[in-house]
Amino acid sequence: MAKYHRNDVGSVVLGRPSPTTSGNHFGLCTAFSAASFRRKIFDAMSCGSSSRHRQQLMQEMIYDAVRPPPPPPTSTTTIRSVLKQSNEPIKTKRPVKNSINNGKPDKLADLLNLEEAESDAETTKKVQALEGLKRLVKELQMEKEENKRAAASRVRLLTKDDPESRVTLAMLGTIPPLVAMLDFEDSNSQIAALYALLNLGIGNDQNKAAIVKAGAVHKMLKLIESPNEPSQAVSDAIVANFLGLSALDSNKPIIGSSGAIPFLVKTLKILDKQSGCQARHDALRALYNLSISPSNIPFIMESDLIPFLVNALGDMDVSERILSILSNVVSTPEGRKGISIAPEAFPILVDVLNWTDSPGCQEKASYILMVMAHKAYRDRQAMIEAGIVSSLLELTLLGSMLAQKRASRILEVLRVDKGKQVSGNLGGNTSAAVSAPIYGSSANQYGKDCLVEEGMMSEEKKAVKLLVQQSLQHNMKRIVNRANLPQDFVPSEHLKSLTASSTSKSLPF
Repeated sequence: MAKYHRNDVGSVVLGRPSPTTSGNHFGLCTAFSAASFRRKIFDAMSCGSSSRHRQQLMQEMIYDAVRPPPPPPTSTTTIRSVLKQSNEPIKTKRPVKNSINNGKPDKLADLLNLEEAESDAETTKKVQALEGLKRLVKELQMEKEENKRAAASRVRLLTKDDPESRVTLAMLGTIPPLVAMLDFEDSNSQIAALYALLNLGIGNDQNKAAIVKAGAVHKMLKLIESPNEPSQAVSDAIVANFLGLSALDSNKPIIGSSGAIPFLVKTLKILDKQSGCQARHDALRALYNLSISPSNIPFIMESDLIPFLVNALGDMDVSERILSILSNVVSTPEGRKGISIAPEAFPILVDVLNWTDSPGCQEKASYILMVMAHKAYRDRQAMIEAGIVSSLLELTLLGSMLAQKRASRILEVLRVDKGKQVSGNLGGNTSAAVSAPIYGSSANQYGKDCLVEEGMMSEEKKAVKLLVQQSLQHNMKRIVNRANLPQDFVPSEHLKSLTASSTSKSLPF
């Protein structure tokens, strides 16, 4: 049986007893002798503890041997305190790293602290702003009209350029009290509320829908229809609100059926001569938004808007917007009928095709004429009488790509229509000839049929050739007028020969 060496603490002699100690109390020796040091190592190795404990004890013994002696004790020390002190792990102080790289670690810490401070400041600022908006909504709900007017003016300023304020104020319940302010008799309060509602709806479809749902459209029309006519400033604010609210598709039928279209048309007619007026452009744009919905076309037709728009096409400041409205109107049968019966509608639209300095107007006018040419024979006849063929030929050469395609389609419709007319005339004559008894072989019968078909084709070619000649002659007259040549200018024989020899191949079909 292995013999274990007893770890008797009392057998370890640390030094001679001091005169002040008694019993088992010993004093710390100032230094170990070689024999005592070897004895401590032997006892540590023969201890029954684990190898890890022995290794730790060996390191502590070596550290105790090489470190400087401690100062003499001021008081008696027990063996337990000595053992506790020797067994405690030595805490080494970590060296303090000096800031290197020109103080970059310190700068990084400063930046982190700065970001935390800024985030805290930003959070505090947002909380304060929210509290301010809540107080603003409470002011709108007060009974005093002056407080409400001041609060509405404040809402107008806050929501002018701040999308977050629009969302927050709408969530806090700003819209209903603003709509209720439209019942005030004071025009300043009405204007403040109208422009506050206008700014709340900018770029926010939810607010647009909420404004209409709160009854703003009917209250605006009530202001217009009141015995005391509203001021021009109030009317302009209402027009601006109709423009903003009509941008939402779900609001278009509601605004159109409410009676807003006659008011917009009336405003447009009153401001017709004021080309630089913002309300005029707002009314046109609002009517364009409303004309997108097919359900609003009957209301537009009842307001006598089409003749006014057609006659206003000479004004280049609003012509493209007017043509945009007519492009929406022509999509319905009621709209096409309204355009066709408008006085001088086709001559004016054909003249727009010659506006080479406005490609947008040419494209929109060609679209209107193309749709109408496809739908009604009577409209095609009116276009031909207005001289559309020459304008279309010029447009196929000088217009934009879109205008050229539309002009070619209109020419194709007119050519097919002309061919059908010639075929109908020839059909009447051939029926009379075929009704007579025909004698001969079947080959002769087949030859006669071929002759009749060739005669029909030749008549179609003659009709197209005549159409081209008329167009070229019309263009020559126009060129002469543009060149300021004398009216009795006679083209050369060579030009006449070119015109006479033109064929249908010159058409861009």
